[in-house]
Amino acid sequence: MESLFAVLGFLLLASGLPLQAAKRFRDVLGHERFPGHVREHSQLRGWSSDENEWNENLYPAWKRGDGRWKDSWEGGRVQAVLTSDSPALVGSNITFVVNLVFPRCQKEDANGHIISERNFRDDLALTSNLDAYNWTAEAEDGEWEGDTSQSQHLKFPDGKPFPRPHGWKKWSFVYVFHTLGQYLQKLGRCSARVSMNTVNLTVGPQVMEVAVFRQRGWAYIPISQVKDVYVITDQIPVLVTMYQKNDRNSSDETFLRGLPIVFDVLIHDPSHFLNDSAISYKWDFGDNTGLFVSNKHTMNHTYVLNGTFSLNLTVEAAVTGPCPSPSPSPTVPTPSPSSMPTGYNSMKLSDISNGNCQINRYGYFRATITIVEGIVEVSIIQVAAVPVPGPQPDNSLMDFIMTCKGATPTEVCTIVSDPTCQTAQNRLCSPVAVEQLCLLSVRRAFSGPGTYCVNVTLGDDTSLALTSTLISVPGKDPASTLGLVNGALIAIGCLAVLVTMVTILLYKKHKVYKPIGKCPGITVKGKGLSAFLRNAKAPFFRGNQEKNPLLQDKPGML
Repeated sequence: MESLFAVLGFLLLASGLPLQAAKRFRDVLGHERFPGHVREHSQLRGWSSDENEWNENLYPAWKRGDGRWKDSWEGGRVQAVLTSDSPALVGSNITFVVNLVFPRCQKEDANGHIISERNFRDDLALTSNLDAYNWTAEAEDGEWEGDTSQSQHLKFPDGKPFPRPHGWKKWSFVYVFHTLGQYLQKLGRCSARVSMNTVNLTVGPQVMEVAVFRQRGWAYIPISQVKDVYVITDQIPVLVTMYQKNDRNSSDETFLRGLPIVFDVLIHDPSHFLNDSAISYKWDFGDNTGLFVSNKHTMNHTYVLNGTFSLNLTVEAAVTGPCPSPSPSPTVPTPSPSSMPTGYNSMKLSDISNGNCQINRYGYFRATITIVEGIVEVSIIQVAAVPVPGPQPDNSLMDFIMTCKGATPTEVCTIVSDPTCQTAQNRLCSPVAVEQLCLLSVRRAFSGPGTYCVNVTLGDDTSLALTSTLISVPGKDPASTLGLVNGALIAIGCLAVLVTMVTILLYKKHKVYKPIGKCPGITVKGKGLSAFLRNAKAPFFRGNQEKNPLLQDKPGML
């Protein structure tokens, strides 16, 4: 029996039949499929069929959970992050970007080497211990000359040789992209980008898979795999932003009556596929005002009644290009978000010369808008300093008298800034009780004299009304300080006069008259007091220029 098996094995080898079927790209990639995945698609330009053979000797394939993954990269696992600019309108280009995230303290340098910094900080200085993954350094220029055994490893998984552009050594990784039953392979650094055209592709969600390899010796080992879902649509992706002055929260789709709402249409077209197309916008605001057609992406509309309204927008774009070929029906329906109603036309064809067609593509947006009463206006009608009796406080108080229109505010906020209104100094909010006529007064304190920019906001649950003004806060009144000084001086003067008069009266009451003798040695008592009184009265009675009293202290005078 053993001899029989040996003979069969010899015959197989002699006939050139492989003992084991070679792996194909579809066997290595795409183990998991998106529900409703369809393999039959139009040929992508520059891509190849995944029925081609995969060189497993040069590019070993590891399944999930294989223990070899943990040793594929020093320092930890490399993570691949895949993003795209999906959704893509049929006929436009879609772009995929893969970014590699290396383990901690590793990065790519300017030469494409992966640098690992360890123990990069000590107690005294910054030091580095640099290791590099530089697999291209092993490949000399001579390896490209001729079909030598040394250059056999410079190939992609399907056996095609690496390209040889200037600076080829800077590409450190091999990327294999796989989608729609086709693959694309390329060299790259820590990031790779691929774009593909979506003309004649099946509408619906699809899967893009990417495998990343690096060289180890004379082979390439996988270091990361990633996949992501992207969407191809036959409806123009449309987004509408809404803005209204005084609206407190535009994301809740609740707006104020009597103020214009600004609607801005954003078309998702990252490849600029619709740049040369004539685009029209048809608006129905749901308030019985009719249909508005415009070629501009912005529109203003004012609702004059409170209530709930249905907004509907239709965007139409005329695209000239090759007529689409029949494509197999998708096994899953096209995603229809709430902004893209089902049952609407997505395309209209018009034949033109040279086998081309004018394709009218459509996009839809709808929303439910609630209109309520809100604060629509606030005005400052008076600003006045608050008089404070007695000593002046450190802070100056100012009263702001304001009026408003619309709903009754429940709070007031003030922001005090520098005169340019750029640098805020303080912010204060407080509840407010407003009369029916919407007249209110707000008092605020300022730290010192000067010019201030003051923003005042009145708000309720749904609206905010803002006004601004420049005010000049006066300093402490110099007249009040001078008055205090003059008052003190007058009080002192009055006291001095009173003391003088009392002293004179007492002096006259108790004085006994004595004739003045001719003896030169006798003096009049009280002369020193009289001189003091004269000096004390002099500042207050400057009009009296009499230098001597009526009675002189001279001998012989009575």
